[in-house]
Amino acid sequence: MKALYKDGPHAGLELVDRPDPVAGPDEVVIRVLRTGICGTDLHIQRWDDWAASAVKAPLIPGHEFYGEVVEVGPLVHDISVGDRVSGEGHIVCGMCRNCRAGRRQMCIRTIGLGMQRDGAYAEYLTLPATNVWVHHADVTPELGAIFDPLGNAVHTALAFPLVGEDVLVTGCGPIGLMAIAIARHVGARFITATDVSTPRLELAREMGADAVVDVSREDIADAQRALGMREGFDIGFEMSGAPSALPAMIDNMNHGGRIAMLGLPTGPFSVDWGKIVTHMLTVKGIYGREMFETWNAMGAMLQTSPVLRDSITRIIAEVLPARDWEKGFAAAASAGTGKIILDWTEL
Repeated sequence: MKALYKDGPHAGLELVDRPDPVAGPDEVVIRVLRTGICGTDLHIQRWDDWAASAVKAPLIPGHEFYGEVVEVGPLVHDISVGDRVSGEGHIVCGMCRNCRAGRRQMCIRTIGLGMQRDGAYAEYLTLPATNVWVHHADVTPELGAIFDPLGNAVHTALAFPLVGEDVLVTGCGPIGLMAIAIARHVGARFITATDVSTPRLELAREMGADAVVDVSREDIADAQRALGMREGFDIGFEMSGAPSALPAMIDNMNHGGRIAMLGLPTGPFSVDWGKIVTHMLTVKGIYGREMFETWNAMGAMLQTSPVLRDSITRIIAEVLPARDWEKGFAAAASAGTGKIILDWTEL
C-alpha cells in the first residue's frame, strides 16, 4: 500500500510503499478514504522537540480519518464489512483505575494512533474494534475525516453548561471555530472570539460569534461593552495555547466563571493565581474526547441539525489528492486557513 512514512527520528515524510496492515482478532482493517491534517502531524513532519519526546519513529502518522471497513477479526461484533467509519485515536489499556471506572479518556497508558502506532496516512490501517465509530449515512467523507477534531471542540464546549451564558473563545483555529458553532447550537447568549488572523475572525462570525477581537490591536473588554454585557464572561474556551491568551481570559471572566482549556502551551507562562482564587474561577484541562459520550453527542447533534452540519463543513478549506500531501501540509502550516483534507482515492 502507499503511505506517508517517517523512516526515522528526523524531519520529513515520504510517500512510499509499505506492507498492508494485518488485523488482530479484535481489530478491523479500514480502507482510508479521507484524512485531515492536524497540528500534531505538522510537529511530526518537522520533528521538533515535542515530536522527538512524544513520538516513536519509524512511523506512519495521521489520526483524523474516514474510511470503509474491509475486514473484521473473529472477535469483532457490531461492526461489518462495508461500514463507513472514523476512529478514536487514543487506544487505552482497559485495566488501569480510570479505564475500569469508565473514564477511558484518562487512561495512564494511552497509545496514540499515528504517534506510537501506525496511523491513517495510508491506503489501509488497523484499529481495535472498540475504537471504531460507525457513521450515520448523512456524514460525508470530508465531514467524517474531521470527527476527531470536532470531538475536541465538543468536549471543550460541553465541559460546562452553556444555555444563556456569555462565552469567550480565544483562538480561532479549526477546533476553536467548531467550538463556536457548538456553543451557538447549544444555546449560549453572547459569543466573543479572539485571534490575530482576519480570515479566521471572519470565519468566526460565520460560525455564530457575535463579536470578534483582533487581540493584536483591540481589547476584549471593548467587545463586552459593545454587546451590552454588564459583567464578565461566564464560560471561556482557551483554544490557542498562546502565552497571552489565558491571562487575558482570566482578566475578562465574571466571578465564578469557568474555563475549559484545550490549547496546549509551548512553554510555561505566568498566571494571576490570586485572581483565580478571589474570583473563584474554575480551570479545567481538556484532552481528546470522552469515550464515547463525546462521539455520541457530536453524532447526534450533526444527525439532527442540518444547520450545524453545514457550519462544521464550512471549516473545510480544501480537499487535495493524497499525492499532493506536501501542498496540503504547507497550507495547514500557514495557520490562516481552515481544515485541509487529503483524498486517499487519488494517489
